[in-house]
Amino acid sequence: MGYILSNDGFEQVIKVLGEKYRLYAPVRKKGMGRFTDVDVILYDEVHHADEIELVQKSDYSFKEFLTPLSETLFFFTESQCREAELSEKPVLIFLRSCDMHALRRLDQIYLDNGPEKDWFYLRRRNLVKFALIGCTESFENCFCVSMGSNRTEDGYEFSVEPDENGVRCTVADSSLDELFSANSLRAEQVTPSFVTENETVVQIPEEVPADILKDPLWDEYTARCINCGRCNFVCPTCTCYTMQDVFYTENGKVGERRRVGASCMVDGYTNVAGGGQYRRTNGERMRFKVLHKIVDFRKRFGYDMCVGCGRCDDVCPEYISYSNIIKKVFAYANENREVENK
Repeated sequence: MGYILSNDGFEQVIKVLGEKYRLYAPVRKKGMGRFTDVDVILYDEVHHADEIELVQKSDYSFKEFLTPLSETLFFFTESQCREAELSEKPVLIFLRSCDMHALRRLDQIYLDNGPEKDWFYLRRRNLVKFALIGCTESFENCFCVSMGSNRTEDGYEFSVEPDENGVRCTVADSSLDELFSANSLRAEQVTPSFVTENETVVQIPEEVPADILKDPLWDEYTARCINCGRCNFVCPTCTCYTMQDVFYTENGKVGERRRVGASCMVDGYTNVAGGGQYRRTNGERMRFKVLHKIVDFRKRFGYDMCVGCGRCDDVCPEYISYSNIIKKVFAYANENREVENK
């Protein structure tokens, strides 16, 4: 069932939903971007409909509720260990189709990547439901169509997108029909909007020759990349983390253990005991990140890790384009295939 709601009607819906859920959505932060007088759109808890940014793509992804940058897992003393408390109030997150597809990648890594599920991720995941934000147009640097993440058929409670009268909603959860109907201007057939083409188009190679690991194409990024890690932290599918113990006493027997977001593009990520370090150059790190997203992950799970949201291109201070790197990898694979066929 679909509904057309005025802005006031949508405000009432958000008010009622807020009584049951903690609501997280993209929010425009005025003047808090990377430059003076530049806005940034990131996820935050909302209480009113007009706080939700429905028009522009968020600069940061939805994942910070499920995988916080810093999360205390448990506290310990000399005689006991106790997991950190977490509010049991359900959570409703507003996100776009590419991020809905990214959710599958997060679940794959934390829940279906070995014999045991990650308990700390699972307890957060069990609290969460989703509302889909329809995409009426493609954004700069998006290549979601190429990655097959432009369309979402299920997994959300309702969809929402701007309309000349307010918002258009599709209700997938029938238990919400009464709420939306009571606050709507009218009921009509509504289909969530999905992008059908992007200005940026990439092709993913079926096979990548092992020789690409030593190809000079990665040298460019040793010179250009400043290993700030922004691409990893805005990416909805990057899942790497490190562990930190914080000690309250000098004997190190009382404290807490934290899971902290980490980045394969940042110094220290590959440090090992004895002073060893893998992937020392930024080009080597870029190679690892790119091939993991479009080759290694697919070999293991059968689909690509990247969802084509384009946030890594948006945020890079050196204007490195991830989609252009994919194009270079595709060209390299094609050239080698042609040589082999001769």
